[in-house]
Amino acid sequence: MLKDIFSKKRRYATIQTGQVADEIHKVEQKEVPEGLMVKCPKCGAIMYTRELEKNLKVCQACAHHFPMNAFERIATMLDEGHFFEYDADLLSADPLGFPDYADKLDKDREKSGLSEAILTGEGTIKGYPVVIAVMDSRFRMGSMGSVVGEKIARAIEQAIEKKYPFLLFSASGGARMQEGVLSLMQMAKTSAGLARLSAEGGLYISIMTNPTTGGVSASFASLGDYNFAEPGALIGFAGRRIIEQTIRQELPPDFQTAEFLLKKGQLDRIIPRKEMRDTLGKILDMHTVRRTH
Repeated sequence: MLKDIFSKKRRYATIQTGQVADEIHKVEQKEVPEGLMVKCPKCGAIMYTRELEKNLKVCQACAHHFPMNAFERIATMLDEGHFFEYDADLLSADPLGFPDYADKLDKDREKSGLSEAILTGEGTIKGYPVVIAVMDSRFRMGSMGSVVGEKIARAIEQAIEKKYPFLLFSASGGARMQEGVLSLMQMAKTSAGLARLSAEGGLYISIMTNPTTGGVSASFASLGDYNFAEPGALIGFAGRRIIEQTIRQELPPDFQTAEFLLKKGQLDRIIPRKEMRDTLGKILDMHTVRRTH
């Protein structure tokens, strides 16, 4: 039939599955440079990294709060990002001779651009001077070692001396095991410093971000005059699995989230990142003593 004569015959080529995957990967690498796009771990939305950063690292689809490093936090919180850093020269030692600890510290310093897992210093928010401390989970998972505790204690002393409010953004996996009991001692040291600040009439605002766990959650992170958190932040002492095995009960799905803690009265408020700076400005204004002449 004429139809059979003039019809185009399809030609097929056999391609191995692995070969297809390799070719797709090559195209993806060519068309989407590394770091250009990011996928939301909560809703799966794919977005441009630059757009995410403009939105303060909050997913526009589901409002998931991506982690912020200490430099980004400082830049978005303080007026024009102006920041005078304290104690940048303090570096962790290796008191227990823990295997590879010194090398890991060097790698974290190079990777993060930080000398330790926390930045401390002073600046202004809405014109009000503050002493501020910001933890960074990129450095040893924000773990609390001797230097972290010392920097917090010194920042508190500065707040007492200058009569500035003290703000701390926590993000930590807890005490640093490579420093043993010297790390655990920082729970008492920082708590004692905050007690002195309170006795002097100072203001302490604690903001818990994801994650705030272990010895950090059981000490300075929970001792604020105001205890705030970002949405969805993991906050707790022991891990979920350990607790379930200990009490032999299944915990609620939202256990140890900021939302769960707010229901139980352990937080004063959950503040979305876009509202954080304005909210802190209002609180600082409320606590400012105005002198009339």
